[in-house]
Amino acid sequence: MRARDRRVPHGKLGPASLRATVSALISLLAAAIVAYAAIMAVVWFAQERLLFYPQPVAVQPHAPVGWSLQSFEHVTADGTRLAGVLVRPPQARPPVVIYFGGNAEEVTMSADEAAATYGERAVLFLNYRGYGQSAGTPSEKALVSDALEVFDALAARTDLDMGRVAVHGRSLGAGVAVQVAAARPVRCVVLTSPFASAVSVAAQMYWWLPVRLLMRHPFDSLARAPKARAPALFLVGSDDTLIRPAQSWRLADAWGGPAERKTFTGFGHGDVHLHPGYARAIREFLTRHA
Repeated sequence: MRARDRRVPHGKLGPASLRATVSALISLLAAAIVAYAAIMAVVWFAQERLLFYPQPVAVQPHAPVGWSLQSFEHVTADGTRLAGVLVRPPQARPPVVIYFGGNAEEVTMSADEAAATYGERAVLFLNYRGYGQSAGTPSEKALVSDALEVFDALAARTDLDMGRVAVHGRSLGAGVAVQVAAARPVRCVVLTSPFASAVSVAAQMYWWLPVRLLMRHPFDSLARAPKARAPALFLVGSDDTLIRPAQSWRLADAWGGPAERKTFTGFGHGDVHLHPGYARAIREFLTRHA
């Protein structure tokens, strides 16, 4: 009788080949896990760089024609110096708008647009920590705490009508403005491209990461919206792919006071303010409520 053929039939793996294949798959899986963990570590330790984009002062700010421009400084409770400008119309004791900018915005460069955007109202353009000429490092806790301190400092002044104060937040700044509106007596609120929370925006962008566990700066506007009772104007570009309109409408649905909605068709996140009806909508809203 011939010896049994010990060769492996064509198309099948022998024990040694099977072990090699399993070992290779395990090595590949381990590498993938290590890479995934490394990405999560980068997000955890570098998220401030992903969320905040401090900008230097690029141009000398100017007031609208006939208005005055004053340097504005505030030293916070922890000793951080914040810097910006206050532009004001010629009238005595004007109403006030406090503007909170986006994550890559040096706000004083918009000073010359104050009259066109807000009408006859003084406007404070104060840079966040680390932005413009402001010292310090930005974080959600610091930005909100600074905003509340500045609001209280303005309330103590007699040359401004803080009984008619409005706050305007754009993108990241909407997350600050909502928290101010929930904690202080503002007359009305303007929100440009606002989000329900920074976590929910990140979860849409990075669906494959556990961002709810990783984010230290959640900016949970949705949780605070019911506490804000002042009228609010929501301004949204229909083509915004960074903060999708559904994010803004979720926040509007949860708002504790009257909520007006404006959609600018064909405009996105970075250019919504260029729509010819954008500034007009803000002025008309402020006239009705502040």
